[in-house]
Amino acid sequence: MLELRNISKTAGGETHIHPTDLVLERGTLNVLLGPTLSGKTSLMRLMAGLDKPASGSIHFDGKDVTGLRVQDRSIAMVYQQFINYPGLTVYENIASPMRLKKADKATIDREVRKAAELLKLTPYLDRTPLNLSGGQQQRTALARAIVKNASLVLLDEPLANLDYKLREELRLELPKIFAESGAIFVYATTEPSEALLLGGNTATLSEGRITQFGPTIEVYRKPAHLVTARTFADPPLNTIDVTKSGSQFLVAGEPSLVVPAHLAAIADGPLTVAFHPHHLSLASEHATAQRLSARSLISEISGSESYVHLDYAGARWVMLAHGIHDIEPDRMVDVYLDTRHLMAFDPSGRALTGAGE
Repeated sequence: MLELRNISKTAGGETHIHPTDLVLERGTLNVLLGPTLSGKTSLMRLMAGLDKPASGSIHFDGKDVTGLRVQDRSIAMVYQQFINYPGLTVYENIASPMRLKKADKATIDREVRKAAELLKLTPYLDRTPLNLSGGQQQRTALARAIVKNASLVLLDEPLANLDYKLREELRLELPKIFAESGAIFVYATTEPSEALLLGGNTATLSEGRITQFGPTIEVYRKPAHLVTARTFADPPLNTIDVTKSGSQFLVAGEPSLVVPAHLAAIADGPLTVAFHPHHLSLASEHATAQRLSARSLISEISGSESYVHLDYAGARWVMLAHGIHDIEPDRMVDVYLDTRHLMAFDPSGRALTGAGE
């Protein structure tokens, strides 16, 4: 078990990680989700022992390891900017952690070839990293982390440089690999869709703070704060400021939406309602869908989906619609909002209720 107890990190007079508590269990997959500069890499460097916390302590299986050198910890790390030994072959790069542990030759060969097969590196085992593509070099670094059999595996956006097909395959395989080993698996990403695909637990980060931690699907469906909901949304979360008055949500003093049943108990007053782009559509798909009239801004067509940007009462929204929809700008469009999935937040951003996916 890895425990972060009130740790913080400062550099140059700036706070990179605010006082943080976090407990990660063995055999679990834990995603750090947040935009660039939210603190994901800083937090991982503290976990690894590469940086010392300004305050607090780090414990592993009950032992205080705050001052322990990184080389004295059972840790494997892979970053988006991969690191390999340029003078060694792919085989020797992968084998290097096992050689340091003085594993026998047969074990080394078996584990190296197993990892190479998983990561599609078998044809390149005799090459040096300089004779590989960027994606192949990244896979070599991943294979080395796999065979190390570490207690803590830190992956900082490790699949960003890989092609789409291999990235999707590894997103499915990597959690199985490390869960079977009993390691604590920490995976940093900027992509909400990647967190959802990986599953496990997710910690959402914003400006050096963990805003929520728990089972990934629960954090996505029931964000405790508007910041968490925004972090866990791609395309961006749609929001609008309203005033609840009885059974109505008012926008600029005018009735705009009927309050759905799951929000009926919220006290009257100002709040922010939010929903994901795929809960807005061009056709009514459920009895709870409410029709709204919005002004189109621009349409982005992406294969079998379209991202339609809209203006509703001054709020900028995005609708994710299935199919190709090339809607002319500045046209009034009827759209349907599935209010079963509305989330509500008070003026401070605190969630007033959870919503469905």
